[in-house]
Parts: sequence; structure tokens; C-alpha cells
Amino acid sequence: MAAVGPSVFLLMVNGQVESAQFPEHDDLYCKYCFVYGHDWAPTAGLEEGISQITSKSHDVRHALVWNFPIDVTFKSTNPFGWPQIVLSVYGPDVFGNDVVRGYGAVHVPFSPGSWFMGRRPEYTDPKVVAQGEGREVTRVRSQGFVTLLFNVVTKDMRKLGYDAGPADMLRVEGQGLPQGLPQ
Repeated sequence: MAAVGPSVFLLMVNGQVESAQFPEHDDLYCKYCFVYGHDWAPTAGLEEGISQITSKSHDVRHALVWNFPIDVTFKSTNPFGWPQIVLSVYGPDVFGNDVVRGYGAVHVPFSPGSWFMGRRPEYTDPKVVAQGEGREVTRVRSQGFVTLLFNVVTKDMRKLGYDAGPADMLRVEGQGLPQGLPQ
């Protein structure tokens, strides 16, 4: 009996919302959610979350450190609608009410890395920052930056005909490992 190939590929994302720089604000928290296409479905983990409130560090950086974990797995049949993470940062105004201090959105990358975001409009639906429609009439001003760390693993993309990078990072096609290197 012939083996049946995969019908979907997996995208596993873990990492964290590490920290932020918002020079004019303190005592902030963040929310995240994922926006993705119709062919995508979460299979494990959390699609959204809300962090603790953090205060600026007392060193010269004055960083707002969350180290807020992200862990989610998606499945899909094609890369159209590749997931984006949408971040919203909130903090108190002069009256103590929570107000938005920034928004940002970035596509989940194919490889690990740190990404910096900063935007300042206030929307009733924060997922709008991941959409193109209506954005041409929006003015934004950077209030700060948020650092995200992603660790990304894909499974079965190549088996479905999608090129997700080198098949083997340790071997270059047609060449062996270098010879004569000290042990």
C-alpha cells in the first residue's frame, strides 16, 4: 500500500514579546492577537493574550520589560494569508483610564529574529492594522518600539511544493564538510 503524503503544512511559532521603549509613557501592558487567511487554522496554543503591567527599568535604557510568551501552531494548505501578529500597547491617561499607546503588526517570519514595531492610531478593532483597506486615510506617529522574538518551525511545506529555505543547513549540495580543520 502506498504512503499518503501530507495534505496540510504546519507553522509553529513560539517566542515572546520581550520589551518596549515608550519614552513618554510608563506602567504599560500589551495585548496580542493573530490575524490570518481563510485557509489557516490554529491547532494548538493561544491565538491571543494580555500581559502584566510593567514599569520602566531604573537603568539608562528605561525599558518596559514583559517577557510575555507566545506559543501557537497553525495548519494550512497554502501560504496565502500568512499569519500576522497584532500588538496593542495600553497605559493609563492622566485620569487613570486605560488608553491605547501604540499598535503594530508584522507577519510571522520564516526564520527566528527580533522585530521592532511602533504605531499610534486608536481603532475600535485592533486587527485593522493588519488590513490594507482604509489605511490610506490613517495618519500615524511613532510613540515607541516593541521588541518581539520569534522562533519559527515549519513542517511539510516542501512536501506540498513550497520552498521554505534550504533543506539541510549543514550541507551544501555537491560539497562535503571542510577538511583539515583543527579538532
